[in-house]
Amino acid sequence: MGEFITFPELLIWLPLIAGLLSFMLKKEGAAWTVSFVFSLAILAVSAASLFYTDPKFLAYNNVNYYYPNNIGNTFFVGLDGTSRILTFLTALVYPLIFLSIKKDEYKNASSFYGLLMLSQCGIMGVFVALDALLFYIFWEVALIPIYFLCSKWGGERRVQATFKFFVYTFAGSLLMLVGIIYVYLHTPPKVFENGTQTLHSFSYAAFSNAGLSAGDQSWLFWLFFVAFAIKMPVFPLHTWQPDVYDQANGPATMVLSGVMVKMGLFGVLRWLLPLFPEAVGKYNHLVIVIAIIGILYASLIAIRQDNLKRLVAYSSIAHIGLMCASIFALNITSMEGMMLQMFNHGVNVIGLWIVLDIIEKKTGAKKISDLTGIAHKAPVLTIFLFVIAMANIALPLTNAFPGELLMFTGLFEANPWFAAISGLGIVFVAIYILNLVQKVFYGETNTLTAAINDIGFSQKLSLAIIVVVIFAIGIYPQPILNLAKESVPVILGKLGM
Repeated sequence: MGEFITFPELLIWLPLIAGLLSFMLKKEGAAWTVSFVFSLAILAVSAASLFYTDPKFLAYNNVNYYYPNNIGNTFFVGLDGTSRILTFLTALVYPLIFLSIKKDEYKNASSFYGLLMLSQCGIMGVFVALDALLFYIFWEVALIPIYFLCSKWGGERRVQATFKFFVYTFAGSLLMLVGIIYVYLHTPPKVFENGTQTLHSFSYAAFSNAGLSAGDQSWLFWLFFVAFAIKMPVFPLHTWQPDVYDQANGPATMVLSGVMVKMGLFGVLRWLLPLFPEAVGKYNHLVIVIAIIGILYASLIAIRQDNLKRLVAYSSIAHIGLMCASIFALNITSMEGMMLQMFNHGVNVIGLWIVLDIIEKKTGAKKISDLTGIAHKAPVLTIFLFVIAMANIALPLTNAFPGELLMFTGLFEANPWFAAISGLGIVFVAIYILNLVQKVFYGETNTLTAAINDIGFSQKLSLAIIVVVIFAIGIYPQPILNLAKESVPVILGKLGM
């Protein structure tokens, strides 16, 4: 038990407190203010944690509470390189979302903002949990507020789309729970510092040393992988995503696309690879092939899309597929690039969703064929969109370029054909992104776009921060790579590499 409150605790408790406070407030402006101020405080805590990465500061970054633990579970949370990257991304994203929707009005606004903050609490918990049962609890806690955000605010078909999302993710969660229980029953007895003795333990260390047979690892690998693949999502478990992104409200979509999908990638890094090393070595090439099929499939559908939201949804599936393939290339280069790209994708896709949310609210349209000439009426918005679009294509000097360069280099090291075939995704993303920019923003205005005006100060500020991050990481990605270098050797070491 810690002598003082630690960074991971603050990252969990602050959004929880903010969410509960927001529910109690009746005025919409007050709920937004509380949520925004707390989101800034969370960002400050996450940023501060980046300066305490040295092992001598372990007490600031890890804490283990021994509440009644007769089954071998504890409230064990901590930060390492991987979790620092993702908690900082999560902390950065929420203030940007709040800035972008400052002038928007929502029915039952206090509940809306409260649920947003509770989703941050659950997501942060997933990224810092070092106890398998605690990880599973936060995995489910993150889902509940997002379910209500998507089903109560959004398009006409939001309930059906959200139900499909719930069924997919709940089924995956049950598979993971079965796997967690099975591994737990194969962990050795444990004596805790408070004297409690248990036959088994949910601790990360116990799970990593459960001594599972090769046969057990083979089927447990797929239980965990399917749960994580649904959350990413990757082909062919992706079908919930385009429907939800199309029907959900803007902020919920931003949370889902920017940070929640990273829970699946994180789960692979934190739990799948260390727990089942023999199965990983057996199935890694199969997973890469599946991921590459998903890249090509999603990219080709994106090219044919007329719906802006679905286009970005399929684009995200393609990008996540490349990250998934890079993990299973199982080398330092690909994995460091993937960790860098997790952060970059979160920033870039949030920027895209902010722009699309603004367009939909100003015009009431989300079809590419209905929109044209926005650059004439909203030049500032157009400039921001162009920079974000170039980052999505991974143009040099933008943040996605070093990440994709490392991922493709790592895939080439694993197998040149993996790099060559997945590299077609670079061509496809340029086609559909440039098509979007050209058709929606250039040309003559029509009846829908002639009356719109440019964006306000808070939206400019939100997008300006994203553009600054895009160029800053594109020019100097080393700070994030340093965090990745802290974790990658440990992960590969557990795989015997």
